[in-house]
Amino acid sequence: MVQVTRTFTARVAQPAAVAYLRDFANATEWDPGSVSNVQTGDGPVGVGTVWHNTSSFGGAKPELDYTLVRDDPDHVRFEGANSSTDTADDIAVRDLGDGRSEITYTATIRPKGIWRLGAPIFWVLFQRIAGETVSSMTRSLEKL
Repeated sequence: MVQVTRTFTARVAQPAAVAYLRDFANATEWDPGSVSNVQTGDGPVGVGTVWHNTSSFGGAKPELDYTLVRDDPDHVRFEGANSSTDTADDIAVRDLGDGRSEITYTATIRPKGIWRLGAPIFWVLFQRIAGETVSSMTRSLEKL
C-alpha cells in the first residue's frame, strides 16, 4: 500500500470547497493525474455516484471507476478499483473562519497481484504528484 497525506489551507469557505470537491468530475481541474472523469449515471451527486476515470500515471493511462462512499458536510471519500489496483481519495475540509478552509487530502493506492512489486515506484510518483496536487487544488478552490 502507498499512502500520501497533505494538509494545506485555501481561501475558500468550507461549504463551497466541499460542494466542489464532492463532484469527482472536477478532479480533472485539481488532480494533475486525471485526464477525464465522467459520471456514469444520471441524477444528483451523492453516496453511490460513480465516475469513470482515466488517469495518466507514470506513463500509463489506467482507467478506474470511482464511487463516492462518504459525503458529509466536512468530508468526502472516493474509492476506485480496476484489475490492478484499489485506490481511495479522502478529503476532509475544516472551516478556519474568515472564508478559509484547511484541507487534508489523503491518496491511497493498493496494487494487486504483480503490481505490488511496483509499490516503491508508486511511492516516488505519489510524492511528486502530491505537491502538484496541493498547488492545483488550492488554485482551483480559490477560484470559486
